[in-house]
Order: sequence, then C-alpha cells, then structure tokens
Amino acid sequence: MMNDNLEMNTRTSEADTSIAFYEFNDQYTPSEESLTKREIGRSFYQLGKLHYDKSDLDAAEENFVKSLECAETPRDIFSVFKILGFLIRISSEKLDDESATKYIIKAEGLVEELTKVLGSLNSEYFYNVGIVNNYGGHFDQAFENFQFAYKKSKEENEPDILAKTLLALANNCYNRKDYTSALDYLGQLNQLLAIIKKDYLSGAMYLFSAKIYLELEEFDNSLKFFKLANETLQTKKCWNLFGYILLGKGNIYKNMGDFDRALDYFNLAAESIDPTVFKRLSNLLASEIEDVNDSSVDLYLDRNNRKIKERALGTIDFKHRFVLLEILFLLAKNPGQYFDKEDLAKSIWKDEYNPLIHDKLIYTSVSRLRKLIEPKLARGEKRKYIIRGKDGYTFNPQAKIRFHMETKTVDDKTIANVELSSPV
Repeated sequence: MMNDNLEMNTRTSEADTSIAFYEFNDQYTPSEESLTKREIGRSFYQLGKLHYDKSDLDAAEENFVKSLECAETPRDIFSVFKILGFLIRISSEKLDDESATKYIIKAEGLVEELTKVLGSLNSEYFYNVGIVNNYGGHFDQAFENFQFAYKKSKEENEPDILAKTLLALANNCYNRKDYTSALDYLGQLNQLLAIIKKDYLSGAMYLFSAKIYLELEEFDNSLKFFKLANETLQTKKCWNLFGYILLGKGNIYKNMGDFDRALDYFNLAAESIDPTVFKRLSNLLASEIEDVNDSSVDLYLDRNNRKIKERALGTIDFKHRFVLLEILFLLAKNPGQYFDKEDLAKSIWKDEYNPLIHDKLIYTSVSRLRKLIEPKLARGEKRKYIIRGKDGYTFNPQAKIRFHMETKTVDDKTIANVELSSPV
C-alpha cells in the first residue's frame, strides 16, 4: 500500500493537479486563475522535453531546472527522477561533471526518501533505483533492480514501465558486454512496442541494436538498425541523436576499411552539431576524423580489413595479397631493422632459407609490394617505405605510419555511464 501522504503520479486521477509532469494532456487547458505551481512546472517540463528533442540542450536544461524547482516531494518524486535523468544526460553530453555529480547526489537522496515513504515497492521504484545504480557504475545492482522492475511491471500490468525497463536491461547488458542478452531484451521490447507505439523508445531501441551489432562486427545488421533509428526519430522530429547515428555509420565503414566513406560521415556529423554544447560527441568525432584523416600520417595500416591507406595513393586493397601484407607488417612493425633472406623465409614462409626457392620469391614479392604502396619516384628520389641495404630489407624509420586501432584509441567515456540515448 502507498503511504497516505504520497500521491502516485504515475496515474492520472480526476484532479488535474495530480497529472504527472511528464504526462502530456492535450485536453487540459487551465485558466489563468487556476494555474498552480505544479501546472507551471509541468509546462516547463514539456518545454524542456521539446528543446531536448530538437537538440537545444541549453534551453532544455534551463526549462528542466525550472520544472524541478516547481516539483514537490514526495508527491512528484517519480517526476523528479525523470527530470534529473534528463539533466544528468545533458550534463554528460556537455562534459559538465560538476552539474552531473550534483544531480546524481540528489537522485541518490530521492531513493532513500522514496524507500521511507512507500508502503510497498512497485515497478517504478525498482526501475528508478536501477537507473541510479547505473549512474555510479554499479551495473550488477542495477541489473537486479531492473529485473525486479521487469517482474513487477508485468504483475502490475504497466506496459510503459515494462518498455522502459526492457531498454534499461538491454543498456545494462551492453555496458557489461553481454550482447546476447541485450539483443534478447531488445527483441522483447520490439514486440511490446508493436502494441504500445512509443516512437522515441523505438528509435533508442534501434540505436542500441545498431551499436551492439557494430560491436559484434555484423556490419550489415548494424547499418540496417542505424537506418531504422534515423527514420523513426525523424518521424518523431527528434534530432538530438542524429549526430550519434552518423558517428555510428562512420564507425561501421571505418571498421570495414572504407576510410573515405567513414570520413564523410564523421565530417557530416561534426557539421550537424553545435560543438560548444555537444562536447562529448564533438570530441569523439574529432578523434575519429584525426584517426582516419591525419595528414601527418604517410601510411595507415588496417590488418583486420586487409586495407592500407597511403597518403598520396589512397586506399589499397590487400584482400588477396596475403604474403605481401605479411611482409609489409613485418617490416613496418620493425622500422630500421634489417631482415635478410633467411629472416624473411622463416618469418613469412615458415621455412628454412633455400636460395633455389626463396631468392626469386622474395625479390618478386618485395617488388610487387613496392609497386602497390610506393608513390611514383622522381629521378634520383629514394624509396619512401621499403629500403634495401646490404643486410636485407627494412622499413624507413622516417615514414609516419599508424596501425588501425593500435596506436590510437578513442576515449568514449561517459559521465555517470549515460549518454543521450540512455533510458531515462
């Protein structure tokens, strides 16, 4: 049973003032005289959500803060959780650690308050406790609370809470790298959303699916779900995740070795956002753009996708040139170190050197490799990459090279373990 002094604002009662902040009632038009502090707070919330969807995070934050000031606990406690959730996500995107910490502390305090005033713990309680656990990186505790919310929302016949919980469970499994379970929860959510029709949740579901398939290197599936996410969010006229969708598509093509197309997506994403507000996304994009388009790098080597990008020649496909790729990586990994014929025979062909077998093989292979990666030389100009000396072959130590996903990693750390697409 609910404590007598707590009104459950997850329901809409006959009294207008009991409508939750985040439940929009287009049939309700209050008179100026009857406009209460709570009605004003709900209006600020709706304005905040509108600006949030349209990517105006500064205006969204301003209105959410005003909405928060109008809320009263314990009556509006679940609304306050939701408002704080938006504020924490905005702070995470803006890399505002101080504000995020302030809101997280407030959310943690609400959990203690809610535990005291609730007569029985319902699904929305467990859902919000799980969200707060997530802020602190306590993913196992969060998972337990989401499981309770999952069970109770079914018992209470609360499809909206069940939908949010399924997305939260998928997000939790994603954070714990349990991609199989994450996809299972998203599958359940997909079935539920076919009934209750929540476009924003659908968009977030597709976006999470795309990210999971990207981690699993199932690139066709990932592209399919990024496309679905984009179409769904466009239908809702929600633009705040558009940059992240472009980033995701760019990462797919980067992992496929199509650096030019990846760069197009990264640049398009960078042009579509305000870098002074979308600071986290802007940093991610800047790092990715540098990674695939660093003008100081002469040679970019991607062993996984068997592709090389030479600054003057562009992308070179090594898919059916296994021996040449092995020679290139052996030399490039050891610039300045000479490898004679015996070394090459052992390292590349796993064989003892035999001049009758290996002399011509080595000469032909190195010549073919040079033709592929060396820019055309002017008269008297020295080789740029592979140098031959009396002690064998070596890679020019003056050449600037980068190995894909080895010498450079992108810091995608989030504040409070949330981003704009995280469940609220």
